[in-house]
Amino acid sequence: AVAGARAGTDRSDDAGDLTMTAFIALRQASRRDASELAILADIASHGFASWLWCADVANGVSDTPMERGRLKMSEEDAVGSWRDSVIAEAYGEVAGVAIGHALEDGIGDIEATIPATEPMLALQKTVVGSWFIGSLGVYRHLRGIGIGRRLLEDQIDRADRRPVSLITASDNEAALSLYGRNGFLEAARADAVSLFENSKSHAWVLMTRSAA
Repeated sequence: AVAGARAGTDRSDDAGDLTMTAFIALRQASRRDASELAILADIASHGFASWLWCADVANGVSDTPMERGRLKMSEEDAVGSWRDSVIAEAYGEVAGVAIGHALEDGIGDIEATIPATEPMLALQKTVVGSWFIGSLGVYRHLRGIGIGRRLLEDQIDRADRRPVSLITASDNEAALSLYGRNGFLEAARADAVSLFENSKSHAWVLMTRSAA
């Protein structure tokens, strides 16, 4: 899965933390959440996830990219699927998601199958042993009220004293700001492969946070 975040700018301050975020509830995702997970993972990746899923549509695996995403998120034992996902709810609806897992040594044996994923895979291989946040996304109409920060704090807690790492786009200023305010520093970056001829050029930025 592609890391990165569409978390929006967190406008709550320390003095108002409890008031601003008391209505946000986090819960472990279930298999029934697969559709929401696919949508939010696609939002977090700026549409990169659905671009990847398009290949499976062309191969006849699914009828639409989002159907393929839903199937991937509903897999029982796949890394980055529903078992690794935490959902945030606010105002009676699903508001956002964070998907995280430990980066095991086995990632060193994985090879990218398409050029677009090579830079991100190479960056991930440099942080084996860390807790990796593969996706962190919040629906646009619910951004700016602390949901992204709550999800991020929860992922840091789940890291259980391990370093935490993630990858986001160099032009995603809101995500870079959120991570920077929460102790993440840029560790490396790699040029992203353009998906289309008119795609805006950017880099993938690996950010890390020291073990708690």
